Amino acid sequence: MTTLAGKVAVVTGGSQGIGRGIVEAFLDQGAEVVVGSRNAEVGEKLLDELDVGERLRFVRTDVTHRHEVERLVDEAFGLRGRLDIAVLNAGGVRDPAPLVDMTDEEWTFEMDINLNHVFWGMRATLRRMLPQGSGRVINISSVEGKHGKPGVAGYVAAKHAVNGMTKAVAKEVGPLGITVNAICPGLVLTSLVERGGGKGLGLNGLDEVIELYSREAALQRPVTIEEVAGLAVFLASDASSGITGALMPVDGGTAQY
Repeated sequence: MTTLAGKVAVVTGGSQGIGRGIVEAFLDQGAEVVVGSRNAEVGEKLLDELDVGERLRFVRTDVTHRHEVERLVDEAFGLRGRLDIAVLNAGGVRDPAPLVDMTDEEWTFEMDINLNHVFWGMRATLRRMLPQGSGRVINISSVEGKHGKPGVAGYVAAKHAVNGMTKAVAKEVGPLGITVNAICPGLVLTSLVERGGGKGLGLNGLDEVIELYSREAALQRPVTIEEVAGLAVFLASDASSGITGALMPVDGGTAQY
C-alpha cells in the first residue's frame, strides 16, 4: 500500500538533505516528482545523478517569494493535470542569534522560508487538490515545533506555527478527501547542520551538537535522512489514509508526544 506509482509529487527544498532523501524515496516508489530549490546548479546535478528521465523535473524556486512557490505548484500540476502529493520541506536559519540580537531582516527571512512558504504552498496545492477530491500534504516541521532551543527563536516560532496550521487545515479539508500532516525531525546530519556546527546554539562544533541532541533522545543518536524519508513515503501513500492533522516525530524519542 505504500507504492506511489502513477502519483505526481512536488517537493520544495528537494535538491539536497532531507528533501533529496524524500525525492529519492518517492522515485523508488514510482512517483513522478517536481523539485524546487534556489540553487540551479545543485538542481541540475540532482537530475544528472538520479538519471530517471522525465519522472524527475527541476524548477528553480526561491520559496521566500510567493509567486515562485505558486509557479512551482503550477509546473507540477501541469505534468498530468493533477497533483497528488505536496511536501513543503524548505526551511532554515541564516544567521542564528539570541532574540535581542536578531535583526528585522533575519526575522522576515525565517518567517518567509519556514512559515509563509508553507502557507503559500498549501494554498496553491489545495486549490489543485480540492477539485480532485484527493491529495496528501506533508509539511516538514521540526522537533523545535514542539519545544525550543536558544539562539533560533524565529525558527522555533515558525515551526510551532506550521504545526498549528497543519492541524487547522487538516480539519478544513479532511471531509474533502485530503490529508494534511507534519513530520517533526530531530537532529539529522545534513550538510547544512554540519556546516553550522552549532553556532546558533552556543556550541563549538558538530561533535557538541551531536552530543546535545543525543543526550535528549531516547535512542541517544541523531536520526537519518532515510528514516525521515520513510515516514514521508508512508504519509504520501494509501496506507496512511486514516491519518491527518498529526505531528509525527522522527526524533529518536526526544519529544514523546
